[in-house]
Amino acid sequence: MRVLGIDPGYAIVGWGVVEYISNRFAPVGYGAVITEKDTPFEQRLVEIYESVFDICKRYQPEALSIEKLYYQHNQTTVIGVAEARGVILLAAAQCGVPIYEYTPMQVKQAITGYGKAVKKQIQEMTRIMLHLESVPKPDDTADALGMAIAHCHCSRSRLMGTPVR
Repeated sequence: MRVLGIDPGYAIVGWGVVEYISNRFAPVGYGAVITEKDTPFEQRLVEIYESVFDICKRYQPEALSIEKLYYQHNQTTVIGVAEARGVILLAAAQCGVPIYEYTPMQVKQAITGYGKAVKKQIQEMTRIMLHLESVPKPDDTADALGMAIAHCHCSRSRLMGTPVR
């Protein structure tokens, strides 16, 4: 199974493609889409959309794993992330990639076995599972790889994510 994990944002969108075969993980590709602060917001959304669309076409994932959006303290930030998330979902849908959402607790449980694990624990387990020398940077990229791993684990368990309709 080939899964694209996405850590959504509008300044940085982390992405990671993972291959999962016979209970073994292999990184296929990963990185971050970075948009410039001074670029008009609507243009940032275009950049995110085009980049995710290209990633889907290049890597041909069988699923996209993305974090469920939850309310943060800053309403302005959550609205911008929601808009970026929308263009990410649109790009995946236009490429025919099924989309699955997971809560942070589901991701932590799937990767570390503990739903209240801290970010560094998740990133280190992701590094170990993918046999990487170091945790990928920026953190958003490591988080995206973790999202992909979580879907691989959850797709075969009762933690199954909610498909986006």
